Amino acid sequence: MARHCFSFQYGDILTTMGATWFVSRAYNEYVDKRHADWQKVNPYNNRNSTFNRCRKLHPYFLKQIENMDVNNLNKNTIGIDGFTVKKMAKTTLEKIYSVNI
Repeated sequence: MARHCFSFQYGDILTTMGATWFVSRAYNEYVDKRHADWQKVNPYNNRNSTFNRCRKLHPYFLKQIENMDVNNLNKNTIGIDGFTVKKMAKTTLEKIYSVNI
């Protein structure tokens, strides 16, 4: 059985990390260093390596996640509800753009 990948460009990279995990890790990186939900996935080292390799894609992924279905985002293993994931994505994206201006 083939794995499901997000259908947008570079969706395979985001699929490797998981959308909710990515938002949690990005929120930790750009907004609040105390946020550590992304560490609930064990092992997270492979995902973190992918996260670091695709830094230029972070804003793009966050925009894609803002448009995702909340019910699908609810299906994660770190316990963050879909509405919160979308809110965190929006906040992180705003932070990235405010720093890069």
